[in-house]
Amino acid sequence: MGRLFCLLSAATFGVMAVFGKLAYDAGVSVDALLLVRFGLAGGLLLIVALARGSLRNLPRRAVLTGLGMGVFGYAAQSGLYFSALARLDASLVALILYLYPILVMVAAIALRQERASRRRVWALATALVGIGLVLSGALSGQFDVLGVLLALGAPIVYTGYILVGDSLTADVPPLALTALVCTGAFGTFLVLGLFRGVDLGFAPIGWLWLAAVALISTVAAILFFFAGMARVGPSVASILSIFEPVVTVGAAAVVFGEQLSATQWIGGALVLSAVLIVQWRPHPSQQSLPELSRTSPEATADLTV
Repeated sequence: MGRLFCLLSAATFGVMAVFGKLAYDAGVSVDALLLVRFGLAGGLLLIVALARGSLRNLPRRAVLTGLGMGVFGYAAQSGLYFSALARLDASLVALILYLYPILVMVAAIALRQERASRRRVWALATALVGIGLVLSGALSGQFDVLGVLLALGAPIVYTGYILVGDSLTADVPPLALTALVCTGAFGTFLVLGLFRGVDLGFAPIGWLWLAAVALISTVAAILFFFAGMARVGPSVASILSIFEPVVTVGAAAVVFGEQLSATQWIGGALVLSAVLIVQWRPHPSQQSLPELSRTSPEATADLTV
């Protein structure tokens, strides 16, 4: 059941890009999507966290830190991701985002929080070759430079968010931290909406896709991951999360007819292989940055997208 819950979490996170593009097709703007997503998800996660007592007796510093992570780091990462999604295929955006475990590893080594090894160097080289093939394959079609830059910005910002969050929130219950992060991100997009205006006059079907993004691909995905991680541990859950971009690619092919070229398939396989190399823990005694290679609201409220 633990592995099943982890796979369900990866699958529900994976279809978020498809729900997002369907919302765009219904006339939903990026700002409206992010505002509604974090408003619904943040409110529901706060209710769950309160019901389970996860927010009880939290220090004021921890509350402010969680909110701040949402206001700045997670809001920026989500904004970049969904802005890229409005310009690029969901498959391409998903594969680019999955560079972040490699970037976390590189940053951790640079900050001397982890030690370099042949396995990690091999993972980095594999990921670089893979993303090069993914992007070079895109050159054969319509290549949106701004979209690619936005997509590349998402894992870079996410890497900083994870590293900073891990150092500041080690003792905060993950469910409480996730609820605070989503609430903080909602605050950011609420303020932006007040200044820039948010058009909610899209087609009614757009609300269905927004609800799916918030309830299925955020709240349900997070709770599935917690349930799975509690049964199998963070290392196994981390490895099973690689199923997420596979779901995105498959769902985008079914719904939108997106097709990766042979070069991009090879590149995507190399990127995911590199992630697997990084996340695999062959020896329990091997220590590294505490499970930061996963990526959902788990370890440091990393919510993936």
